[in-house]
Amino acid sequence: MGVKTIMYNCNPETVSTDYDTSDILYFEPIDFEHVRNVIETENPDGIIVHFGGQTPLKLANAIHDMGGKIIGTTAEVIDLAEDREKFSTFVEKAGLLQPDNGTAVTLEEALEIANRVTYPVLVRPSFVLGGRGMKIVYSDAELKQYMAEAVSVSNDAPVLVDKFLDRAIELDVDCITDGTDVYIGGIMQHIEEAGIHSGDSACSLPPISLSDTLLKEVEEKTKTMALELGVVGLMNTQYAIHHGKIYLIEVNPRASRTVPFVSKATGIPMAKVATRVMYGESLKDALKAYDKDEKIVNVTNPSRANLLLPMLKGHVAVKEAVFPFNKLSGADLILGPEMKSTGEVMGISDDFGKAFAKAQSAAKNNLPSNGGKV
Repeated sequence: MGVKTIMYNCNPETVSTDYDTSDILYFEPIDFEHVRNVIETENPDGIIVHFGGQTPLKLANAIHDMGGKIIGTTAEVIDLAEDREKFSTFVEKAGLLQPDNGTAVTLEEALEIANRVTYPVLVRPSFVLGGRGMKIVYSDAELKQYMAEAVSVSNDAPVLVDKFLDRAIELDVDCITDGTDVYIGGIMQHIEEAGIHSGDSACSLPPISLSDTLLKEVEEKTKTMALELGVVGLMNTQYAIHHGKIYLIEVNPRASRTVPFVSKATGIPMAKVATRVMYGESLKDALKAYDKDEKIVNVTNPSRANLLLPMLKGHVAVKEAVFPFNKLSGADLILGPEMKSTGEVMGISDDFGKAFAKAQSAAKNNLPSNGGKV
């Protein structure tokens, strides 16, 4: 696009350090003092915080307050999506279902919420990475033990207590919006049940066991939320399907770890499209630059914005997490809300079973060729 770019990264091991990725590259810790120094030195026309996961989102308000120009989704919208109490109010107004929840700072508050919503509950510190400190709790005694340890992880931030939807199907949805139109890049169905961290779950794109009616409802809910929140750029949404109802688990107004998977599965480079949108281009024009084979179908809804969807031409893509268990003797093999995977692979085929088998093979999970003895 002819725009000079500056990459800020704290990890020299990642591919973003490749010499042709950006014009200028900074290796610094991602804390406000270092980030402020770079912003004051470079005086950029725009700052994108949406490609660095959770860490830069926590700095959005401070960057905004110092006069840094965040392009794309604003600091106010990020704060609304990240602040549990504000977001619960927004979800209620939008008419979306959410698991019963509350925010606690003290043990007494946590016990009151847990007994109100009834056990099991999912507890987690707010603003944490990789599900760190998240746990499914089944009793008052477990909750007391958790609360005694949680403060060290959350740095005095509130603890979130949610009703745990047992045996629900989890969905991940990645979309891009310019505030007028919404492009739903992919709806992924998790193979593990809800409650396993999304980074540790295998998933299928497109979903394999959900009705078209339910998927259309998910598309509409995602579109409504993206537009009413005021997102400009990427948004990731996680839902749980429980007894036929769609519950909103969380919304991240940023790129998620599934964006590269969705981009490879559909052929539309979502990060590139989102960057153009955040820089001010319309979503339709940004997509046109990469939609050479006309992979995108336009679903028009006159009462709202246009919904744009990728056409998957007869193939299924399966993502599988890669774990370090065979290298770490004594590691806890049980999956839960705290992330344990160290990488991921994908399998593609015209058939779900074959795509799943390819993904397992790539992850070095040898599939048995016959049953075991009882």
